[in-house]
Amino acid sequence: MDQTVGYCTAPDGVRIAYATAGKGPPIVKVGNYLTHLEFDWKSPVWRHVLEGLAEHRQLVRYDMRGTGLSERNVGDISFEHFVTDLGAVVDALELERFALLGISQGGAVSIAYATRNPQRVSHLILLGAYARGVVHRSQQGRELLETRRAVIRQGWGSDDPSYRQLFSMQFIPDGTPEQLQWFSELQRVSATAEVAEKIAMAMASIDVSGLLPGFKVPTLILNSRGDRRVPIEAGRELAALILGARFVTLESDNHLILAHEPATEVFFAEVAAFLGDEKPKSWKRSIRVTEAKLQTLARGVETSATYKLFGIIAVVATVVTFIAWLVS
Repeated sequence: MDQTVGYCTAPDGVRIAYATAGKGPPIVKVGNYLTHLEFDWKSPVWRHVLEGLAEHRQLVRYDMRGTGLSERNVGDISFEHFVTDLGAVVDALELERFALLGISQGGAVSIAYATRNPQRVSHLILLGAYARGVVHRSQQGRELLETRRAVIRQGWGSDDPSYRQLFSMQFIPDGTPEQLQWFSELQRVSATAEVAEKIAMAMASIDVSGLLPGFKVPTLILNSRGDRRVPIEAGRELAALILGARFVTLESDNHLILAHEPATEVFFAEVAAFLGDEKPKSWKRSIRVTEAKLQTLARGVETSATYKLFGIIAVVATVVTFIAWLVS
């Protein structure tokens, strides 16, 4: 499956990069923290989600202002701009009615947009989302925000990956070494430390709880039970405030669901049922292809002395790489 990248202009003149893939009724993935349209498309963290969503629908996604392929030199980063940037993308594509997928702070952006444009949003899917940012969720919120800002300033763009690994372990603690390494690199390529800090501050101050009483868009809310980035209580708060919302607990510790965990199967089953689509199979095929290649290689190793030698070298190289990752 291929994607097409295009650009539009936000009301304040900032260029926003967006990508489309697949065919069918549109589903728009709202811009969230840490994305890069090209980097994500081939990644071991996002690829299965993107392929699954695009199997029966036209998937639209975009990079937030200041990040990814969108305009990087941006002075003003605020929640209001997050909402108007979403509007610029759907207007540029002339989408009349569509489903919204809001992940993390993308959930609050989705809610604000849908409140202003209820006639255009057919369904709302929230994954690891929240109504209130961290400074509104706990007494320690301000201290936590300042800690995050200090870590970003100190190590975001550094050649030393240990700082970025702190964020990786928050987002995907059960990730494989490859997934964790990729997510660490994504932080570096998605945004500068200055922009990452501005976005973190804007996210922390979000509060759309006042918009939820009377909110009428059909809503599906999914949260990982052990999410370290956005606690499951934040999702339950959304479910309590949105009349008729369906709440689903995902048995996972990850903020972003990974291809190898059962939570991904539940996610796609719930989303398909909610939208009235067939369950996607493309993400499973990609996993099976990878497994088949490994099995073929394993059989070759058993029958060929040459392959055995290559296999031993590959295992040694993998172990050395893994040890280096652990101690880095």
